[in-house]
Amino acid sequence: MSEKKEWVLKAFRGEKVDRVPVGFWYHFTSEDEWLHGFSNSAIIEKNIEGHKRFIREVQPDFIKLMSDGYFAYPNPAIAKGKSLQELATIQPLGLEHAWIKEQVDLVKKIKQEFTEDIVAIYNIFAPVTYLKWLLGEVSGGDDLIADFLVEDPEALKKVLDVIAEDIASLSRAVIEEAGADGIYLSVQSIQDQRVSAADYQAVIAPSEITVLEAASAVGGVTVLHICGYEGARNDIHLFADYPAQVFNWAVGPEGITLKEGREIFKGRTVLGGFENGKTGLLYTGSKDAIQAEAKKLVAEAGEQGLVLGADCTIPSDIAVERIQWVREALEN
Repeated sequence: MSEKKEWVLKAFRGEKVDRVPVGFWYHFTSEDEWLHGFSNSAIIEKNIEGHKRFIREVQPDFIKLMSDGYFAYPNPAIAKGKSLQELATIQPLGLEHAWIKEQVDLVKKIKQEFTEDIVAIYNIFAPVTYLKWLLGEVSGGDDLIADFLVEDPEALKKVLDVIAEDIASLSRAVIEEAGADGIYLSVQSIQDQRVSAADYQAVIAPSEITVLEAASAVGGVTVLHICGYEGARNDIHLFADYPAQVFNWAVGPEGITLKEGREIFKGRTVLGGFENGKTGLLYTGSKDAIQAEAKKLVAEAGEQGLVLGADCTIPSDIAVERIQWVREALEN
């Protein structure tokens, strides 16, 4: 294991390190391609080439491997319709399904392009996210999840638990077979007031915890991303007891600082600090302003148990030097 890799893993574990690691990432395909890469070689090659270019230009401390193209979980029970009765017939795809095998192959191909030994975590979504995206086409689906929960919470839980079997299999496979160091699991509160915190913890959380535990069981690191995509708001306290090593959320929109988040997550490592959008400092600010903010975030949160990054994926057209400026600030 390289010194660089061990350094980042130590930071993930909350151990003392000489410098706070930095991690930013963005998509290498367009939003209309995210659901359509399964068995589509053109989209997958675009994703692989994007990683290759990113590694060469950014030389990151560590990398999140993007699952662009595989956002659509191809279970036939979901494809049949949108009623809970139809969904209740769901069965796992199984470890040998091409959707899982192709993602293992994707991780292998990306890692072949590495120029150094760095930590690589694979982007995976919560079972309820895969379900609601197929119901609502990426943005949306939350209202249908709420409908199902009101109609029959136990039936919805069984559907999510079946999906979790496949996502757990995927998590284990990308770690054991493809050589990923762990997973970056994206979760999100259901954006519907009918779903209470108690509902989420009873019906939805078990499927997400299954995925985290599967990755941990095979020695993988676990980063929990509490996603604020397109303005979604989250109750991050819902995830306080999840068995993850590192936690990431939208610091500004949620009004919870990195230091406060570390307290909520019981001393475990926190990741983030910068707003990810095109109106944020990282995208628009001067070098001096960005570097001052980086130093301020470290001063406020403390160097131990911290990784600097953003709320979520940053714009794919961002100038590479803006990422470098953050790292330079911490190196100096």
